[in-house]
Amino acid sequence: MKKVVLSLFFIAAILFVGEVRAQSVSGSAATVKRGGSARGTVVFSIPGGLHTNSNRPGSEFAIPTVVSITSPTGKISGISYPRGKSKKFSFSDETLNIYEGTVKFNFNLSVPATFKGDSVKIRAVVRFQACTDSVCYPPKSQTVTFTASVK
Repeated sequence: MKKVVLSLFFIAAILFVGEVRAQSVSGSAATVKRGGSARGTVVFSIPGGLHTNSNRPGSEFAIPTVVSITSPTGKISGISYPRGKSKKFSFSDETLNIYEGTVKFNFNLSVPATFKGDSVKIRAVVRFQACTDSVCYPPKSQTVTFTASVK
């Protein structure tokens, strides 16, 4: 019996580690003029068989996906969250709003007219809870750092 329990624990640990590394985050931003603004995008890729709760999951117990974007020299504003997909799961009486596949979060980047550099560093953190149709994994954050050219 101990061997069976230990084997199941080992398999679950392997699946958990695989799930934790499965999501990816990337980012990009258009070239921005000094004193102007440009659009940027954070892309969150969720592999098949998994989903995350949207930023408005529809349940007080569901952990929402949250995107935080900062820049030490630029100003970030207007982070937009896409609409999720409403889905009913067997473990809940409530319908949840979720993200699946590739999800894009757009934002605005502004650079002061007095900015002296040729690029702006941007840091995005996506906090989420990945789930299958029957189990949710512990919440996790993934970070990406990228740059936008300044003209």
